[in-house]
Amino acid sequence: MFLWLLLLILAPGRGHSGVLPKAVLLLNPPWSTTFKGQKVILTCKDFGSPAQEATSWYQSGEFWKEDSDVIKIEKSGYYQCKTPGTSLSNPVHVEFSPAKLILQASYPVFEGDNVTLRCRGEVEENASEKVYYKNKKKINDIYNPDSITLNSVFRNNDEYHCTASRKFLLWSSKETSKPLRIQVQELFPQPVLTARPSQPIEGGPVTLICETQLHPQKSDVQLHFRFFREDQLLGPGWSSSQDFQILTVRREDAGMYQCEAKTVYQSITKKSLKSQIRVQSVPVSDVNLEIQPRGGELIEGEDMVLTCSVTKGTGAVTFSWHLEGTMCLGRKTQYSLLAELRVHAVKEHNAGRYYCTADNNHVPILSKWITVTVRIPVSLPVLTLRVSRAQAVVGDVAELHCEALRGSPPILYQFYHDKVALGNSSTSSRGGVSFNLSLTTEHSGNYSCQAGNGLGAQQSQTVSLTVTGGLPIAGTSCDSSNGCQETSRSRPSNIHLQELPNPEPPAIMEPLYNNVHPEENLVYSEVCSLHHMNKNSANSPRTHWPIKESMIIYSELKKSHTDDSAEECSRNGSFHEDATENYENIPNASATLEQ
Repeated sequence: MFLWLLLLILAPGRGHSGVLPKAVLLLNPPWSTTFKGQKVILTCKDFGSPAQEATSWYQSGEFWKEDSDVIKIEKSGYYQCKTPGTSLSNPVHVEFSPAKLILQASYPVFEGDNVTLRCRGEVEENASEKVYYKNKKKINDIYNPDSITLNSVFRNNDEYHCTASRKFLLWSSKETSKPLRIQVQELFPQPVLTARPSQPIEGGPVTLICETQLHPQKSDVQLHFRFFREDQLLGPGWSSSQDFQILTVRREDAGMYQCEAKTVYQSITKKSLKSQIRVQSVPVSDVNLEIQPRGGELIEGEDMVLTCSVTKGTGAVTFSWHLEGTMCLGRKTQYSLLAELRVHAVKEHNAGRYYCTADNNHVPILSKWITVTVRIPVSLPVLTLRVSRAQAVVGDVAELHCEALRGSPPILYQFYHDKVALGNSSTSSRGGVSFNLSLTTEHSGNYSCQAGNGLGAQQSQTVSLTVTGGLPIAGTSCDSSNGCQETSRSRPSNIHLQELPNPEPPAIMEPLYNNVHPEENLVYSEVCSLHHMNKNSANSPRTHWPIKESMIIYSELKKSHTDDSAEECSRNGSFHEDATENYENIPNASATLEQ
């Protein structure tokens, strides 16, 4: 059911636009039939103008003469009149009858009025036993009435006549009048339905007007009106207003309209002809897409509002929203020039290029593309500490790797040792950041890392590392009383994070000996063999490990003596200085020696 917004304008019944009111023709005496030889006075009235001007008179539909507003006639015929301020009056048939008995009807008579019928003889005192008939049927059994009253007559083809006995001296005769049709005038003409504007634009107002005009002699009659679309009643029903306004007309409101007018008391009802009303629509234009937050830059978890609007367009508009490479995100049809689509808690997959369309049953119009970016805060980073053995010892290489599995680049990583910053590095690719440490005992402690990308920093859990002393290496000294001591325990002062290949566990190599005297009975033992693997991973930034070449650290253990002095030295836990030599950093094959 349509939602009709009504503006009822209380106004009296008015005439058709631009049509002059009719003149009114009065008879005196007020009977349309009289006996031949008598005279009737005609008066032409203009109720809209008190000053009477020259009056034009018409007989049998043709101009007769121009005279005053009052004239006398004695000839049968149809009479009309008009003044400069009126249109032609309704025709009145005045009959001058030569008959001995006539039936007279009062004039004027309007729809719904009561009318008086009078049966008259040429010599009235000789007429008796009067009887009245309608369509040749006796109306009542009242004996010899001079007149009768008919209630609420209407325009139709009913015929009336009367009979009477006429007495003359000693004899009498029965006379019959000529049939009479009552001249019933329209109280108001059939209404005409008009629309203003005649072709309304969709979305705008339209006023329906039920136009009709009460006869000037009946201006005190009250009329009510109602309106129909496709035979369905509009609004609340009967109203005293001739106007019915639809504040917002829709395309579906087009169709066949009709109005109806009726008198409040006599219940005279008349319907207009059906009138077709077409509703013009305006295609949508200038489709625009706006995104909130402005600029289309969002943080994961925020709500995104897509507003699609048009500058022109009437009726119901269908809006739809699209993400490039996906199906339609949503669709709305409403009587509005804009619509919103809300995307709750955006995710990474919501990033991309968006557009919207608008259509009001013409051709869909597309907006421009808008790019939406979704930045992701970093997740809790994971710190991984890798060494080549279960228990780290001095001289081992430890790899610290910090990685946040989620987060929009660039991501800044910061490493900490016992809450003291070691260094930082930024990466624009995923995979995290790593760096290596050549371990000393001072590297024991708690390690952590932090990741951030401007949307908040996240701290990893703490990883503990314990470094124990290992076999003597270059930089140690031994004597028979104190054993072996480290000559340097200084902690690296600066750590520079650089890209490194993934660290590999130290490789075992076949030692190559150099600067050895074959004629001497010396025994050597390999302490550690290190090999730098020449690989580079683009996805795993690393730091450079100080050892750049493959090398072997080894030491002379003893000379081959024939006595047991070496064994005794061994039992005493010391070596004789003259009997011991240390060798270090002897390169493999052609490798360059680097200490």
